[in-house]
Amino acid sequence: MNRWGALAVLVLGLASQAQPAHAGDDPSTISIGVGQFDQTLINPGLGFLDVSSTDHHQEAVDLRVEYRFGTSLVPYFEPYAKLKPWFGAEATSDGAFYGVGGILLDVPLGPIRFTPSFGTGFYSSGSGKDLGSVIEFRTQVELGYQFENDSRFSVGYSHISNAGITTTNPGSNILSAYYHLPSRWLFGQ
Repeated sequence: MNRWGALAVLVLGLASQAQPAHAGDDPSTISIGVGQFDQTLINPGLGFLDVSSTDHHQEAVDLRVEYRFGTSLVPYFEPYAKLKPWFGAEATSDGAFYGVGGILLDVPLGPIRFTPSFGTGFYSSGSGKDLGSVIEFRTQVELGYQFENDSRFSVGYSHISNAGITTTNPGSNILSAYYHLPSRWLFGQ
């Protein structure tokens, strides 16, 4: 079994063991992600998402842990979407580290969730790709399925760059798979 198959088995196993939440709850989550940093499989070539094919690519495994708050910052929109803060850390297999935080918009479409997000943080390249600045921005779109027990599996596409605040700005696109665990599973109510 390859690593993606093993991840899918783990996610489904965890989801089947969880206790259902009360109707209407939107819990804070611990989000665990694994992906491909500086991947070249998908490059939309649009505006800030473009990563030049002439840039030196340094693909690496990308590991993420994020805390996503359950409370909306703008309760007025709650029936349609929730604007929530989040923070987290990313590390790559070649020693890069990124501490990041921002906001996300969680849009429910039945059990499907569409979640665009934006964040900013501090990046250290380690022996990995130099993104040109210690300050980097991350934009991401994510599509997922929320199980009845409030856990969620999703796929995310993100772009990290310094938005041109320095002359060196190669950027990096990351394709990730996430599993979101309600924080009450780990910390209780």
